[in-house]
Amino acid sequence: MSGSIRLVHYEDKYKENLLAFFLPKEQEEFTGMPADTLEPALQDVNRHPTVILDGDTAVGFFVLHGWEGIADVYSGGSRAMLFRAFLIDYASQGKGYAKAAMELLPSYIGTRYPGTNEVVLSVNEENSFALRLYLAAGFQDNGLRRMGPKGPQKILQYPLLGAAIISPSSPSFCGGPSGC
Repeated sequence: MSGSIRLVHYEDKYKENLLAFFLPKEQEEFTGMPADTLEPALQDVNRHPTVILDGDTAVGFFVLHGWEGIADVYSGGSRAMLFRAFLIDYASQGKGYAKAAMELLPSYIGTRYPGTNEVVLSVNEENSFALRLYLAAGFQDNGLRRMGPKGPQKILQYPLLGAAIISPSSPSFCGGPSGC
């Protein structure tokens, strides 16, 4: 890791590199690869594809999904953003990129998407590596759960701008066993 890690909004110049990303099957089952998530993100004004760069080299990718488009996962606030499809290319793993990206995330969102009051994510309960990373980065597990396509998931929250945290007992929580 060169120390010049940054998060940038997707540009076409990164496409070839992103589409060449590889993950072993045991990791790929927990995320969406850029080959599957980039085009839908580019077609939806509420989705914001984001590239993790080391210098000018793409080493990771994620999608920020904003506001109205995330009610199927979380309805705790109209200014929440869902952090999804996060991955570090296999060739770049083990170098601190995931941790660095998570450290940059709150300020990146605050600067690029002012007014966002919360970042949420859904992590499969079996994905212990990602769960440890997110908790270490300051995301909070407040007991929110949902059933995802690959099993039970924890909804983790990271408040921005002094936002209130939604818990399963909050009237605006959507995602429990009964759905919305």
